[in-house]
Formats: sequence, C-alpha cells, structure tokens
Amino acid sequence: MFGFLKSPTLSPRLLQLKASALFDTLTPLELQSIDGLIHERRYLADEIIFDEGEEGQALYLVISGRVLISRLHHGGRELVAELEPGDFFGDLALLDNAPRNAQTRAIDNCELAVFFRGDFLGLMETDAVIGYKIALALARHLGGRLREWMVGASRTEVL
Repeated sequence: MFGFLKSPTLSPRLLQLKASALFDTLTPLELQSIDGLIHERRYLADEIIFDEGEEGQALYLVISGRVLISRLHHGGRELVAELEPGDFFGDLALLDNAPRNAQTRAIDNCELAVFFRGDFLGLMETDAVIGYKIALALARHLGGRLREWMVGASRTEVL
C-alpha cells in the first residue's frame, strides 16, 4: 500500500558503490542520484591507468580486478599499494588538478568506476547533502592516510 515509502532495491552496480567507504553513507536514493555521474572504464592486465605527472582529473573506484600503485624512487619503481575491489584511488584529483604523484597499472583485467572532478564540483552545487557526505568520506580517508604517514615518519626518525 505504501510502496512509495520503501527504499529502492539497489542494482549490483549500486551495491558495489555502496560497499566503498566513499559512498557507504549514501542512501539508496542518493546512490541513484550519483549513478549517472559515474563512468565505467575497463583496463587490460598490465595497462597503465594513469601515469605519474599527468594532470589528475578523476577518482577511480575498483569494481573488479586489482590495481598496483607505484612511484619513481631512486631510479626504480617503489610499490605504494595494491588495491582490490571496493578500494579507491586518485582521490586528490577531486580537490585540485595537481599532477599525479604516482602511476597506477592494472594487475588483472579491471573494471573501474570513474568519478570526475567536474561532476563532483557540480554535485556540490546541485545537491549539497550528497556532496557533503562524499566530501566528509574523502576527508576521513585522506586524514587516515596522513596519520599512517605520520606514524611511519616518526618510526623512521627513531630508528
């Protein structure tokens, strides 16, 4: 009788978005609102997704496959992280267009959800609640990375 009050059933794609820390606080209706802003990209194993030094334009969410993040260090490549489904990367690109500070490469065949900075900024203007929730999740993620880096830096100084 009151079917209009029920939350919509989430599609497999929306369930994958909801599983990410970036979108986990969004309601089903809010997820549907951003669904049209998310672009799907597929990469083959060993294909470069973006290279160090390129302008950052988007955040990427791993839907399937694995991604390797590395950076140039002393003439070689230093492993930064290996990401799996549900992880996201390139998050600073939502905030500015600074050059990428690492290279990302598909380890396996990958499917990624791409969220462009322009779409995020437009969302902040048109739906402040959704924009706020995503910005807060992004700030928490960046804060966690900063804390990890600070702990690692303080251990290095002690040694």
